[in-house]
Amino acid sequence: MSARDRERADAVYDALLGRAGEQWVQPRVERTRRILELLADPQRTYRVVHITGTNGKTSTARIVESLVRAHGLRTGLFTSPHLTRFTERILIDGEPISDAAVADAWDEIAPFVTLVDAELAAEGDASLTFFELLTVLAFVACADAPVDVLVLEVGMGGSWDSTNTADGDVAVFAPIDVDHVNRLGATVPEIAEVKAGIIKQGAAVVSAAQRPEVEAIIRRVAAERNATAVFEGQDFALTDDRLAVGGQLISVRGLAGAYDEEYLPLYGRHQGENAALAIAAVEALIGAGAQRIAGSVLTDGLQQVTSPGRLQLVGVEPTVLVDAAHNPHGARALAAALREAFDFDEWGVVLGVLSDKDAAGIVAELSPVATHVFATAPASDRGGDPDRLADLVEAAGLRVTVHPGIDDAADAARDWARSGERRAVVVAGSVVLAGEAVVLAEEEEWKPVGER
Repeated sequence: MSARDRERADAVYDALLGRAGEQWVQPRVERTRRILELLADPQRTYRVVHITGTNGKTSTARIVESLVRAHGLRTGLFTSPHLTRFTERILIDGEPISDAAVADAWDEIAPFVTLVDAELAAEGDASLTFFELLTVLAFVACADAPVDVLVLEVGMGGSWDSTNTADGDVAVFAPIDVDHVNRLGATVPEIAEVKAGIIKQGAAVVSAAQRPEVEAIIRRVAAERNATAVFEGQDFALTDDRLAVGGQLISVRGLAGAYDEEYLPLYGRHQGENAALAIAAVEALIGAGAQRIAGSVLTDGLQQVTSPGRLQLVGVEPTVLVDAAHNPHGARALAAALREAFDFDEWGVVLGVLSDKDAAGIVAELSPVATHVFATAPASDRGGDPDRLADLVEAAGLRVTVHPGIDDAADAARDWARSGERRAVVVAGSVVLAGEAVVLAEEEEWKPVGER
């Protein structure tokens, strides 16, 4: 990586940051479609696995990508948000896109950005946004690579998300719960209607177990679009999960066969369920109806899986984990994993939540496992007030201290963990905070060099 290429890539990110931000969302997928048409629809040059849901999307996407790559296919992966650098959002063959590739892709699209922005201005509409352009950038970069399969995570919702300009051969639904209520709807069925919009004509639909009303919506939309639909617990399932060093052994009843005692280097039963969902999605992708994944391919694909920021070990002596749980559903899965996969008596929780998230719900889900909460705020213009967060924690009957930022909170939490027996720390509540913790852990060398 040359310094010049890094400068070019950083200039691309600066140009994106000058746009309406990632949380600025309008139901206007046609704007992304317009610029893609001018670019000769790069998103139609590869097969697509399109993934939506409320929690587990990114981990499921990373498992799908690893399994597809283990088949000898060239892969792209588009996920959001990033932890430390924006190039993490676009992976080519499992690695963050190179600075040169992302800068070259931007040079391709820049003239068309100017053209479409002018058209939007003439119509009195806002310019292309951060996420709209990042999606286009990913599509172009994957076409340039070129990839055989793009694993594509929805940014928000489904039907009007800019990623929905791609035609998913397989539409994957992680568990659907309440999130982004100001954009997607106040009830789970309303949210499910938006997310079901990713289902394309004749596609394969693979879903995690859902509430009955959500399953009914997915089945209805699939039937309307002549798509096949299969569901966890009915058509495939995680049948067993047992702790193993660095992860777990899982057994899965897939769509086309059973897979017994496969090693998955991720913690928590929810990650085993994500793996079962990913296996079914790949079975649907590689075969008409479904095709069994060869044993050696499955083993290799699962063993290569990583999911940064998801129960990621970033420190030892004391143990420090980072998890991007940013809503009650994610916090519930985190709490269960801490109980099931780790042998500690007390957990210190460094907690920071964005202002538009359900902080009370997150606190409620983490309170059964938290001994001491170190309340702070993510470094974001949407960062929540740590004093207000502390009030919620105190009302839940937990010990809490307030800290101005991740540095102070992490120092206090690590000191607390060292001062007692069988104590550990987890950083949670926000993807932004998780990213800050990962960077801090590397800078301060919380793990020995050989363990990073």
